[in-house]
Amino acid sequence: MEADWIRPFDDLDMADVDVVGGKNASLGEMRRALSPRGVRVPGGFATTAAAYRRFLDGAGLRPLMEGALDGLDTADLEALQKTGLRIRTAILNATLPDELKNAVVAGYRRLEAEYGEGCDVAVRSSATAEDLPTASFAGQQETYLNIRGTGPLLDAVLRCFASLFTDRAISYRDKHGFPHMAVALSVGVQKMVRSDLAGAGVMFSLDPETGFRDAVLISAAWGLGESVVQGTVDADEYTVFKPVLKDGFRPLLRMRIGAKESKLIYEQGGSRSTRSVPVPPADRGRAVLNDDDIMRLAEWACIVEDHYSSRRGEPTPMDMEWAKDGETGDLYLVQARPETVHSRRAPKLLERHRLVGAGEVIVTGRAVGDRIGRGKVRHVATVKDLDTLQSGDVLVTAMTDPDWEPVLKRAAAIVTDRGGRTCHAAIVSREMGIPAVVGAVDATRRLKDGAEVTVSCAEGEEGRVYAGLLEIETEQIDTGSMDRPHTAIMLNIADPGSAFRHSFLPNDGVGLARIEFIIASLIGVHPMALLEPERVSDRKQRAEIDRRTAGFEHPADYFVDRLAEGVGMIAAAFWPKPVIVRLSDLKTNEYASLLGGAAFEPHEENPMLGFRGASRYYDARYRDAFALECRALTKVRDVMGLRNVSVMVPFCRTVEEGRRVIAQMRQNGLVRGEHGLEVYVMCEIPSNVILAKAFAEVFDGFSIGSNDLTQLVLGVDRDSEVIAHLFDERDEAVKTMISQVITAAHAAGRKIGICGQAPSDYPEFAQFLVEAGIDSMSLTVDAVMATTQAVLQLESRTDEAPGAFAPIAVPQHA
Repeated sequence: MEADWIRPFDDLDMADVDVVGGKNASLGEMRRALSPRGVRVPGGFATTAAAYRRFLDGAGLRPLMEGALDGLDTADLEALQKTGLRIRTAILNATLPDELKNAVVAGYRRLEAEYGEGCDVAVRSSATAEDLPTASFAGQQETYLNIRGTGPLLDAVLRCFASLFTDRAISYRDKHGFPHMAVALSVGVQKMVRSDLAGAGVMFSLDPETGFRDAVLISAAWGLGESVVQGTVDADEYTVFKPVLKDGFRPLLRMRIGAKESKLIYEQGGSRSTRSVPVPPADRGRAVLNDDDIMRLAEWACIVEDHYSSRRGEPTPMDMEWAKDGETGDLYLVQARPETVHSRRAPKLLERHRLVGAGEVIVTGRAVGDRIGRGKVRHVATVKDLDTLQSGDVLVTAMTDPDWEPVLKRAAAIVTDRGGRTCHAAIVSREMGIPAVVGAVDATRRLKDGAEVTVSCAEGEEGRVYAGLLEIETEQIDTGSMDRPHTAIMLNIADPGSAFRHSFLPNDGVGLARIEFIIASLIGVHPMALLEPERVSDRKQRAEIDRRTAGFEHPADYFVDRLAEGVGMIAAAFWPKPVIVRLSDLKTNEYASLLGGAAFEPHEENPMLGFRGASRYYDARYRDAFALECRALTKVRDVMGLRNVSVMVPFCRTVEEGRRVIAQMRQNGLVRGEHGLEVYVMCEIPSNVILAKAFAEVFDGFSIGSNDLTQLVLGVDRDSEVIAHLFDERDEAVKTMISQVITAAHAAGRKIGICGQAPSDYPEFAQFLVEAGIDSMSLTVDAVMATTQAVLQLESRTDEAPGAFAPIAVPQHA
């Protein structure tokens, strides 16, 4: 019967993994269960495991295969290559049984009846041990695109069967303990989506680097999706926050536009089915997906993850492939499988890696994972060079090839010229636990063969390759057994790229998110230069500003969007815990160093005590630029839906100045009290302490900035090396001021915390704060564990615990 050899996708579900493999069973599951919920999946059919076994028996291949595989040492590359080639050749020289041929042709005819004569199909391999929660088998077998007609289709089926015995597939099964002959292969025949005329890519229902579960990461490139999977292009990346998506918000946290220099399209005639062509320059800097497409795909990712999690009875993050049809504009999912790296990790066990000391950075790229590797550089250009790769070497190449997987485990680290965080090389590196830096342009030229280097993926999103063998520290933290102190322990966060990873540390939210870091590092342009570019006389700076703002309707939109992305990433990482965002506190000399900044900043002899903080926000010289900050924060709260964000005003000298800032914020859409918005003030000037009761009438709480407060209480320029020995937050005068303002804040019914450096540096200062009744401490990430333990010990010795920090009530709907 035909049903013995092929099964339509519409007749399959996840109970049929043994029949058609994980990939095809999942396609059937989505067609049947998720199509009614709006998830589009192209139609098709799958050959069965019985058809594969019938082929082996009919062709008499079993004895040859069993004999060749018996006792094979997959670490012996020469033996592995000879064995794989022998089996594949035997399969390709065999003939498919007539009953299987007839069934495949009949299935294809039905697709022609639905989609047109000679319809184009994708022919994908699906092993019966594939796409399991413990092993992805990603890229182990082959896929053939743009197959038309019964002859090419039958040939592709035979080649899929042979791909079950590529060197990488044999090695992978051996590593994961799957008996070779117990694994069967199903072939999925699926109607092609004309993404060659639009775009395609991959999508994860978590952040694949950190395992952060509340994000969807979408990668996109022009043309067919294989270029993204294989890592041959620098793709776009879009990050969407899941929890508020269902409430009608549009939480696009970040949009990174990749170079996308080439794309894979249909070949018209000839022996090839696809070919790679250059992308026109105008399209390289343009996003593949619009905001509506991004939100639609993110919604589908949530639907797919929820469905598979419900079916499995446990959280099941998903790895998906999508495509957009350039003829109809419709989006489709063409694959979905469980994610296999972070789903296997112990959720309460954190492992942190750190470099000890500094070194010379040779190249940078996208970090994959969070580990650090060291070794000698070994250039590998083709599979023929793999024998040169020794255990502990750093593999450096233009891009990895799936056929290299049997030897990748030798590498201490991997560095590639091309590829993104969702390419095949990145997926395999994560699964093997190997640090990788992908998209490190010119790495193959700048890293000399045999040179000793250190490859760090432990410093945020940017992966760095350092000269020499740097010292590494590794720390394991079991967060599951830790109690929480009554004193809220919050984090100081500056780099949005590290926020997801730091969110796994035990914490009560973010007590200090620094806008100035985002402005200086991720934007790099003075906001007034974006509002009044004609005042920037330096031609080189004008050209660089034009380059950065290309594609934005107005240059100022670049500032708003980038700032909103940075703040949004931090707010999402710690949702729904409070995230207190400090408004910009750059000094005039720091603002002047930004692109275009010299045209707008006055010269000051002592910028530390000059035109900074609150005084800028209502001043005519900066007021319009402050409005951009407010627009960005309004976007984070009201468009992205991240209403766990509060605002903090720095260096507010007088109560009246505080009122003027509050009024300026209101004019720009940030209304204190609206949708739970709280506004704090930094307590870093003696006037904030002396008039704490009056400041408490204007603001919802205080955060002590111990650095500036110490400077102004002791009269010590904290930047002066001559009198640096006098600068000490533990001085009795400073501690007296801190005790005084804590008492005053509580008397006024206001919360008060500290975000200065002192409790991160001095355990005895943290002890003083607990005894003084501080509500919260915001610490640097490297101090949070030790300080938390110290606070727990102190609190356990007290008869009465200090009052707990009251988290911000976060509205769930507009």
